[in-house]
Amino acid sequence: MTRDPQLLLVFGVVLAVLVLGTLVATVLWVRQRRRPEGVSDTVKNLAARVRAWWVMVAIIAGTSVVGPLGLFALYTLLSALALRELLTLTPTHRADHGALVFAFFFVVPLQYAFAAMGWYVMFLIFVPVYAFVAIPVLLALRGEPARFLDRSAKIQWGVLVAVYFVSYVPMLQYVPIAGFPSGSGRLTFFLALVAQLSDVFQYVFGKLFGKHKVSPTISPQKTVEGLLGGGLSAVLVGTALYSVTPFGPGGACLLSLVIVATGFLGGLVMSAVKRSLGAKDWGAAIEGHGGVFDRLDSIAFAAPIMFHLVVFFADVEVPNVHPPWLDALTHLRP
Repeated sequence: MTRDPQLLLVFGVVLAVLVLGTLVATVLWVRQRRRPEGVSDTVKNLAARVRAWWVMVAIIAGTSVVGPLGLFALYTLLSALALRELLTLTPTHRADHGALVFAFFFVVPLQYAFAAMGWYVMFLIFVPVYAFVAIPVLLALRGEPARFLDRSAKIQWGVLVAVYFVSYVPMLQYVPIAGFPSGSGRLTFFLALVAQLSDVFQYVFGKLFGKHKVSPTISPQKTVEGLLGGGLSAVLVGTALYSVTPFGPGGACLLSLVIVATGFLGGLVMSAVKRSLGAKDWGAAIEGHGGVFDRLDSIAFAAPIMFHLVVFFADVEVPNVHPPWLDALTHLRP
C-alpha cells in the first residue's frame, strides 16, 4: 500500500468514514445509557459492528503491505478457521477422521502453496479434481457405508467454499495487470470493500425501509428494499472507485454489480445451510458478526467470479501453466 499512493488515499477515506461511525456509535451509546431501559439492542449491535470493522480494516490494510508469503499465510489461517466452523456444525462420523485430517493438513496448505509458488493450473484444479477424488476414496477405505454420499458431500462442500473459493481472494493481489503496481492490493481491497459495504448498506436500508422479505424461510432479515437500496449504494461506491480497478467507470460499475449479486446469493446459500443445521451463526469469533465465515461467505462466492472476469477482460499477462522451478525437471519429459 505504501508503494501505491492511490490506494493509500482510498484507505484514508475509509478510515475517515470509520472514525465518523465510531463517533456516532459512541454518542448514541452515551445518550441511551442514561435511559431507564438502558442501551437498545440496535445500538449495541452497531457498536459491536464498528469495533469489528476496525479489526477487519486493519487486516485488509495489513494484507496490502505484507509480502505474498505473509498474505497467503494469513488466508491459509482464515480458510482453516472457516473450514473448522463449517465442519464443526456438521455432524461427522468416526470413519470421517482420515478425510478430515487430509482436508485440514493437506488440502488447505497445498492449495495456498500452489498459489504462492505461481503454479496457476494446480491452483485451479487441485481442489475440484484431486481433493474431490481423494476425499470419497479415503472415506471408502474406512469401510463405513452408512450415509456415505452425505458424509462425503459435506466435507467436499466445506473444502469448496472455505478453501477453494476463499483462496481466490489473495490471488487477486497477484494478477499481472498492465499499469498496476506489482503486488498492489487494489483488487483485493475493492472486492472486500464493495462486498462488505453491500452487507452494511443492505442491513441499514432493510432496517429503515424493509417490508418485503426476499426469502422468509431462509433469511428473514433480508428484504427487497434492503437489497435494492444497499446493493445500489455499494455499486455507486464501487463505480466511484473505478481508478483502483483496471477498468473505467462502466467496467467498475459492472464489476461492482457482480460482486453485490454474487455476494448476496452466496450469503443466501450459506443462510440456507445454517438453517438446515439449526444454527444462527457459523461461530462467535468476531463480536457483532458471528464467526469467521459469517464475514467471508459473500466474499468467498464473489472472489472466483471477479478473478476470472479480471483475467478475461483486463490487460493481463496469461500466467504460466507451471512455476519456473518446474522447468528444471523438463529433462524428465519424453
